[in-house]
Amino acid sequence: MKIAFIASPASEAVAALSELTAIHGNCDPMGADIIVALGGDGFMLQSQHQFMNSGIPIYGMNQGTVGFLMNVFIVENLPDRLASAIKSRIHPLKMSAIDSDGKTHQALAINEVSLFRQSHQAAKLKIVIDGKTRLEQLACDGVMVATPQGSTAYNLSAHGPILPLNAPLLALTPVSAFRPRNWKGALLPNTANVHIEVIAAHKRPVNAVADNIEIKSVISVDIQEDRQSHGILMFDPEHTWDERILAEQFSY
Repeated sequence: MKIAFIASPASEAVAALSELTAIHGNCDPMGADIIVALGGDGFMLQSQHQFMNSGIPIYGMNQGTVGFLMNVFIVENLPDRLASAIKSRIHPLKMSAIDSDGKTHQALAINEVSLFRQSHQAAKLKIVIDGKTRLEQLACDGVMVATPQGSTAYNLSAHGPILPLNAPLLALTPVSAFRPRNWKGALLPNTANVHIEVIAAHKRPVNAVADNIEIKSVISVDIQEDRQSHGILMFDPEHTWDERILAEQFSY
């Protein structure tokens, strides 16, 4: 088994990289059977973008803060853990955004595509799903479309639903909805095409963000799952994604 170790700049991750490399060696990531990412959830997200469509699975070991996407850091018996790890295939979202100058921007998002108000005034958004208008006007601080993986990130902090990793669903979640005040969002099939138009964009400017790529002053955004792109995550059998989701939902 050819293992590539990569690490975030954090001191704990760098120390773990040195320790594991001394034991197992290290190979070039593009020639590896498995990539072991040492860091936190942010570094895992960065690694997934970097190795998207490579076909190389990524096994995370937590050397960060929360580590929801990571496995427990244990030095011993790593080859056995990798051999028994469960693989999960993920697909990113594809964002196509048109800005106020008429320029089209495209980006992939593994976690979520978000729209946020740019000024002190609430954003006003029209939401269209598969060509049918579902909300003529949503007054809010923002709205997001999250993947199952992203459902435990910003989506969760905005009180969106947690989705099983293999669920054929996307979460459409508002951020501080003002009107309609009681709208809590929606669950969408992962085949849905979400079109969001910014109402009075010159007066109420809005930015669009695909993971860490931000587009200023958008007038419309289209979001759909990109079935042509994929990444592979690996989890220990006793600490799978589904188990983490259940634990998160019953935590208090």
